[in-house]
Amino acid sequence: MVDKPRVCWTCLMLLALSMQAFGQHASSPNQYLHGAIVRGDTSQMDLALVFTGDEYADGGMQIARVLDRQGIKASFFLTGKFYRNPDFATLIAMLVEDGHYLGAHSDQHLLYCDWDKRDSLLVTREEFETDLENDYLAMRLFGISKEDAPYFLPPFEWYNDSISAWTRDMGLHLVNYTSGTLSHADYTLPGTPSYRSSQEIYDSILEQASKDPVGLRGYMLLSHIGTAKERTDKFYLHLEKLIIWLKQKGYEFQRIDQLL
Repeated sequence: MVDKPRVCWTCLMLLALSMQAFGQHASSPNQYLHGAIVRGDTSQMDLALVFTGDEYADGGMQIARVLDRQGIKASFFLTGKFYRNPDFATLIAMLVEDGHYLGAHSDQHLLYCDWDKRDSLLVTREEFETDLENDYLAMRLFGISKEDAPYFLPPFEWYNDSISAWTRDMGLHLVNYTSGTLSHADYTLPGTPSYRSSQEIYDSILEQASKDPVGLRGYMLLSHIGTAKERTDKFYLHLEKLIIWLKQKGYEFQRIDQLL
């Protein structure tokens, strides 16, 4: 008598999930990593300038003025702490008035998963959802609804597949910066092993634009709206020079909801 083959239900479930994820992404020109969109359509000469903020906003007015002079729109992902800070209210109102995208970056800037073991969660689903909902509550102070801002960028730019799934279940889209440059290292402090100067950061962007076969097409180029006072070499002071260079190369700037 021949034994019937055993069914591996775990294998079938994983296969179904992978097929579902493939179905969600197969027709999209966007690129994904652990369920989050990390790059837009590379067939177009479009990219997005993305700024995140939690504690600091020292570059906010400088960034806003540069964007206005250059006639471009950017995307700002801010924590609930940032939105509720009365010192930042004028800046936020200006960004809204100028037509930039303002989105969520968590309420309390939580670390969702272990740095070394990415699949190890440090928050429960309830903690994640409550924290994110509180960020959206803070955004209402400036007339921004969840429908206005469906794209969400995780705190510390660090997440895993579970966070991506929970985000989708809330009707939102998880996004993260495009890797390849050092733009996100503009927060690093002198005297630390991770420190990168603004010139290093700037050069890394130009280098990536040269060596990537499609340049910076579809890029989400992330930096910070402010950094600690100990970092006196502020990358946002190089922003206008970078924008001018990118324009000369033929790039066009889009809000993240337009890019994706």
